[in-house]
Amino acid sequence: MTIVLSLAIIFFIVIGLPLGFAIILSSFLALWYDGGISLYIIPQRIFAGIDSFSLLAIPFFLLAGSLMTAGGLSDRIINFANALVGRFKGGLAISNVITSIFFGGISGSSVADTSAIGGTFIPAMKRLGYTSEYSVAVTIASSPLSPLIPPSIAWIVYSFLTDTSIIRLFIAGIIPGLLWALGLIAMIIWTARRNNFPTHDKVSFKELTKSFGKALTSLLMPLIVLAGILSGVFTVTEASAFAVVYALFVGTIIHRELSITKIIGSLKDSFSTTAVVMLILGSANLFGWILAYANITDIVGAWVSGISENPLVFLLMVNFVLLILGSFMEVNAAKVMLVPVLFPTAIALGVDPVHFGVIVTANLCLGLITPPIGLCLALGCRIGEIPLEAGAKAVFPLFLVSLIVILLLTIFPQLSLWLPNLLLN
Repeated sequence: MTIVLSLAIIFFIVIGLPLGFAIILSSFLALWYDGGISLYIIPQRIFAGIDSFSLLAIPFFLLAGSLMTAGGLSDRIINFANALVGRFKGGLAISNVITSIFFGGISGSSVADTSAIGGTFIPAMKRLGYTSEYSVAVTIASSPLSPLIPPSIAWIVYSFLTDTSIIRLFIAGIIPGLLWALGLIAMIIWTARRNNFPTHDKVSFKELTKSFGKALTSLLMPLIVLAGILSGVFTVTEASAFAVVYALFVGTIIHRELSITKIIGSLKDSFSTTAVVMLILGSANLFGWILAYANITDIVGAWVSGISENPLVFLLMVNFVLLILGSFMEVNAAKVMLVPVLFPTAIALGVDPVHFGVIVTANLCLGLITPPIGLCLALGCRIGEIPLEAGAKAVFPLFLVSLIVILLLTIFPQLSLWLPNLLLN
């Protein structure tokens, strides 16, 4: 049964079948081959996988992010970031990273970050004198910040798969995300001084204040959501619904850029994305049940224990595997495939579930820019109209900085755990 399941999944993924359908068809073949369980278990497990109140947060957060973007969110944040640091050497590249931090609190998606921010920043950086390759490199190197900065769909998916507190995961992503951003900014500053990068036009304090005022409503949304969750005013699901109301209010009443056409477009985008995510989560529940039925998690645990029972060695092995798989799989899809297999072993070795979630998410996010086939790497090169090889070469120094940050997060769990322990304990 295990061999049939493994070969079927590999085959369906290689031929390009969407992950949700690949898991369902593979599970059908494995159960049919085994013959010991009724096939009625397939729809039962799929429905049970999405029959959760907490998962309502996914469509609401997706819709809120889409509405904020359609209402001019990215432009206001970009203008504020430019006004804030554009005067410094390499300032536009730094503002690219800062924008990803702010944008991550809304979209929570690396691909959305690359698409929305890259479409604005890459042409702007090229006009100012940056090379096309470096413009693309900075944009895609900062895109992994989005799933780490709360609120993020990536944390909700991990919470669903492992029954870990969503609130703790949200808070745990803050310091790793900021540390990652600081590492990128430090590398940009060093490169800017070495290569005499251009500066943006210096703005007055009055102009800075004005740009901050325009961006304030956009910047407040993730802060209000997190503050409301931490204070107990509302749950994560209620916070996601509030985010939609807030996005509609800001876009239609305050900024008046959110038309009926844009709202309908946002609904279509968020609904289609939600359908894909829910299919993956439903199939993930089926997949996890089959793994338990076939004792695969115990087999993996015994194999890992045979190599080493040191938690750090296990996490370093996980880093390597996830980095490779993350280069050609979307973050949440890869989680569905790997977390049910690896999580029981991590817990058995004494790894904190929140720390493990940070390691898994960070590695899969970095995989999106891993040369030569990372999804965000390919998208950024397409936006910047440069060859994939050139983009991979340009992003490599920033990739190494990101890898060092992940190793620090792996070796020092308190970088992930200190803030949630401080605020919640």
